[in-house]
Amino acid sequence: MANELAYDLSPLIKVYKDGRIERLAGTATIPPSLDPTTGVHSNDVVISRETGVSARLYLPKPEPHDPNRKLPLLVYFHGGGFCIETAASPTYHNYLNALSARGNVVVLSVDYRLAPEHPIPAAYDDSWAALKWAASHSGGNGPNEWLNSRADFQRVFLAGDSAGANISHHVALRAGLEGLAGVDLSGIVLVHPYFWGRDPIGAKAENGAVIGDESLAGKIWRFVHPSSGSGSDDPLINPDKDPNVGKLVCGRVLVCVAEKDSLKDRGWFYGQVLKKNGWGGSIELEEAKGENHVFHLFNPTCDNAVVLMDKVCNFINQDI
Repeated sequence: MANELAYDLSPLIKVYKDGRIERLAGTATIPPSLDPTTGVHSNDVVISRETGVSARLYLPKPEPHDPNRKLPLLVYFHGGGFCIETAASPTYHNYLNALSARGNVVVLSVDYRLAPEHPIPAAYDDSWAALKWAASHSGGNGPNEWLNSRADFQRVFLAGDSAGANISHHVALRAGLEGLAGVDLSGIVLVHPYFWGRDPIGAKAENGAVIGDESLAGKIWRFVHPSSGSGSDDPLINPDKDPNVGKLVCGRVLVCVAEKDSLKDRGWFYGQVLKKNGWGGSIELEEAKGENHVFHLFNPTCDNAVVLMDKVCNFINQDI
């Protein structure tokens, strides 16, 4: 009984019938630090003592000519199918050190609660709480001095990869529906976004690939959101089914996809969904040829990863 599987969602997670949970990746952690390569400082902060939600904050090396200049704020949501990885993962820590330094941007990396212990919508609620916590610093009197003194709340961006890109979309949508005082949400960056649907689109419509609830993407969604009645057509995973999708609050969106990623077509389709639902902002689409899902995290020095990093940083600093 102890070794009988209830769920096998390799390469992410296994759950055994006795309740034991085995995460197959994303369990390593690294403490905050002063990064010797980039000069970026990081610190961990508590978002909510009630839920235990926290975040890791990154502050780039001060500019010699203007050390107190306020910088764009990027709120980042990590990937991992809503069920693995943390803000303290070496993968994300190293990536965000590099992004903070390259983009000269303050980064708040959110450590939201994971499924199955905390199924959807916990990740969305935690991420929204983190953005509101960050916004509480817009008047310069919040609990964190780095955000009070260095973050420019007229240049706030959301970003994430995979499940984190999905979260970025929904947090921006929630800001549009509920409002967010003191903050100008300038744009969102969706890297290889985890969107799905029951009906095949793009290349999958042509080659008969497994789609919908029976695909790995569909099975992961059912696992992390067991109360969803509509599976892969839940508006949380399929923006085309969301009547509010056009109310996205930001004016600019960058979507990055990878040629060999099974989620690629959904990333391309997302831009069409926004436009046909009346969203009036500008959208940029970027495809990395020959690459697979979140390749930039596993091979951050390859040519395409460097191009992707530059694209994200240029998007954030476009109006500076």
